[in-house]
Amino acid sequence: MSVTYNIGDIVQTRKKHPCGSDLWTVIRTGADFKIKCNNCGRIVMLDREKFLKRVKKLVQSEKQL
Repeated sequence: MSVTYNIGDIVQTRKKHPCGSDLWTVIRTGADFKIKCNNCGRIVMLDREKFLKRVKKLVQSEKQL
């Protein structure tokens, strides 16, 4: 079962960011993913393979809002 990620989704990563948060908002999808830290606002761009490996779970879907 694969999860589809959309812009605006909030995901939890396996490791915490140095600021202490592990929640990120997806701001770009495609071959690369761009995610923004919900605590400090840092933006990180990862290729699809790294993103899927680092994500632990989908916390809140944009469709639920």
